[in-house]
Amino acid sequence: MSRRAYFHFAVSGLFWGIPYLLMKVAVADIPPVVIVCGRVLIGAAILIPLAIHQKVLMDAIRGWRYVLPYAIFEMMIPWILITNAEKKISSGLAGLLIATVPIWSTIFASMNGDKTVWHSKRLVGIAVGFVGLVGLVGYESIFGNSDPLSIAMMLVTAMSYSFAVNMISIKLPDVSGIAINGLAMVFTAIVYLPFMIDQWPAANTVSTKAALSLVTLGIFCTALAFISFFIVMKEIGPARASIGTYVNTAVAVVLGVLILSEPLTLGIIIGLPLVMIGSFLASRKPTVNS
Repeated sequence: MSRRAYFHFAVSGLFWGIPYLLMKVAVADIPPVVIVCGRVLIGAAILIPLAIHQKVLMDAIRGWRYVLPYAIFEMMIPWILITNAEKKISSGLAGLLIATVPIWSTIFASMNGDKTVWHSKRLVGIAVGFVGLVGLVGYESIFGNSDPLSIAMMLVTAMSYSFAVNMISIKLPDVSGIAINGLAMVFTAIVYLPFMIDQWPAANTVSTKAALSLVTLGIFCTALAFISFFIVMKEIGPARASIGTYVNTAVAVVLGVLILSEPLTLGIIIGLPLVMIGSFLASRKPTVNS
């Protein structure tokens, strides 16, 4: 990767590690649908003017038939699942389950014709990652205090993310990520706006921390993070770009333990290294001679 790509890789990894903490704080006072709609409204308010200024919005509008399913699987489904799941599981566990994205991305890349997936190192990575995942989910479901349904929501989210990014990179490879995500946020806002209006909380029930968490989600973890991620994806592809979830996971677990005093369970201690090692191996591009 170029220095520019490394910089944006670090930025997107950091900004996508913070949301689990912010959603955990926000959901204490704000209904999940309001959080989802609020963050996409803020994100769209930043990205749409930028796309118009760069004269790239029309390209995304012409490709709306692909942007719409991207919005469904990248935003509409995952963000409501994450926000609901974090009512019953720790932000660290949520981040760790999302660390399986490179594994799912590799599988989807294979389904789209990327035969390098069947390289031995990548197959070992998928196997190791799934062992860690099964161990983590099994421990947290049986011995931990984590809700199995919430864990399932996070796994569906990881698969949904992987499908969305792989699909859009194939269908609209030359369209600006700023335009794609800005339009996707508009679609998501339209769907969730009636629910946000219906469930809008009373002003005196929302703490300053919750309100600031939502604003931060919209600016940094929605608008700016997508800008950085698509810069990286353009250079190295969706499967390899998804290894930024390693950074996400580390940030999510550390912040959960340090700021929210969440437990560092045995399931996380065992599952974290296996999932991350497996994801790393699964997302690696084999060298020509290997």
